[in-house]
Amino acid sequence: MKRLITLLGLLFIAGCQAAEPLSAKHDPRSQWWELDFVEPHYMKVWVEDSSVEDINGKRFDHTGKGSASGGQPEDGTESAKGWRGVGGSGKAVVGADLPKRIFVRWQSIVEPQTYKVWVDIPEHARQLMHSSVMQRCPATPEQEARYMASVYIGMAPGGVVKVWVRDSCHRPVEVAQAKAEIEPLGPDQGKNEGRYAYPVSVKSKLYIEKFGIPYGSW
Repeated sequence: MKRLITLLGLLFIAGCQAAEPLSAKHDPRSQWWELDFVEPHYMKVWVEDSSVEDINGKRFDHTGKGSASGGQPEDGTESAKGWRGVGGSGKAVVGADLPKRIFVRWQSIVEPQTYKVWVDIPEHARQLMHSSVMQRCPATPEQEARYMASVYIGMAPGGVVKVWVRDSCHRPVEVAQAKAEIEPLGPDQGKNEGRYAYPVSVKSKLYIEKFGIPYGSW
């Protein structure tokens, strides 16, 4: 009887493993998620402040600021149109559960203009964030799942905001969009005499002179 019980136990474990071949339950992962900022090519952004409200209603202020991830490829194409890449290094939102909504206030350097927005994060985005660290990619089941879930906030001229998360195969998935409002106090909420974080770069100036700012492409 004892041997039978042991055998049944082993069969049960084997059955569970077979039923969940992509489970990343025991893969190394962070208990937090990270917030990343993204900009279109040449359309420089400076994030003044950000906040997060998690699904438990808890608010986390000053969750990230500074430059966004972008580029100036100088390849002669209209590369500022659309979003050519979603990535960069983010900052972990320590202590937060999955996000319910996210606030960002930023400077659009090339316009110049200052915007602010609260963007709601939908439930399917949170599900993708969870699965990205709990399930391995079907195409590469031998590779460990993502170590940390991410939220990418894309900001473009005109106050356009896009939000992406990554799935279990590291692919960016657009999950939300919003239109920001103009910050009436201007850059740094009027504390810096109307000055922006830095001037428009020479490369951005040359790009805009040739192609203009591609409003409506984001």
